[in-house]
Amino acid sequence: MLSMLNVRVERKRKVADEICSFHLVSATGEPLPPFTAGSHVDVHLPGGLVRQYSLCGDPRDSGQYVLGVLKDPASRGGSVAMHGVEEGSEIQISAPRNHFPIESGAGHTVLLAGGIGVTPLMAMAQTLFAESRSFDFHYCTRSLARTAFREVLLQGEIADHVYLHLDDGDSERFDAEATLRHCFRPDTHVYVCGPAGFIEAMLMAAKLAGYADSQVHREFFAAPKVKPAVQGNGAFQVKIRSTGVVHQILPEETVVQVLARHGIEIETSCEQGVCGTCATRVLDGVPQHRDVYLTDLERAENRLFTPCCSRSCSALLVLDL
Repeated sequence: MLSMLNVRVERKRKVADEICSFHLVSATGEPLPPFTAGSHVDVHLPGGLVRQYSLCGDPRDSGQYVLGVLKDPASRGGSVAMHGVEEGSEIQISAPRNHFPIESGAGHTVLLAGGIGVTPLMAMAQTLFAESRSFDFHYCTRSLARTAFREVLLQGEIADHVYLHLDDGDSERFDAEATLRHCFRPDTHVYVCGPAGFIEAMLMAAKLAGYADSQVHREFFAAPKVKPAVQGNGAFQVKIRSTGVVHQILPEETVVQVLARHGIEIETSCEQGVCGTCATRVLDGVPQHRDVYLTDLERAENRLFTPCCSRSCSALLVLDL
């Protein structure tokens, strides 16, 4: 089980239309664990909701965690609940985890943010600046009113690295392919975060600009809406390597749910195939990947499987559990 932290909302403020920042400090007086750029925490909200939010503050500031949350009525309810949390409230969060780290060996880094996807990339930009590393930060948003954390981005220490692209602005439309092609070299790494459509467009631009999959990193906030796959919709079996026990997975069940009933706990977080917390090694069989965490190469290798949402193309999957 993840360790839990008791925190207090020391400050809440509006940082753009429908976007609030939450500054969290320890409720017990104990130091908060350090975090690295790209990390997120699980936030336990009223009503039993658990949602994941990126830490967008400066990792050098050990006294607080900063979250940026877009209020989205079309979401699963977490953002609305989070916006209902007021200053002075105490909540529980998980310790930070990082499935979206900065590549330490990059000679140049390109950060591509769409909308609220700016949050993890802000922490990356501040880390890159502190380490005197080469980077560019492109932030695509609808309007200046929807541009979160304008003071930090446009007036703070990273301002010279930030390029703002507004849908309602007078500037030319952001040409991601040309931008990425201009700064291409073998040690350039690209980080993308934002809505699913934005991410897919940026990944395609990077591919057309000549970047290898290993140079491009992305983080979804939610699983894209896709049509259910026909293959892999039926029942299948999962075999546990350590015991040899085989479990039947029915069409309406996930592997995580079935194994939990039999006392086998797999650590999960998003339960949508977004965060990679539950990723498990496959020893035999062919997964039917339904996550957005694994790269195309990792999917082709079929060595990892996300049991919170993915299924199986083969009758049996053997998992390293």
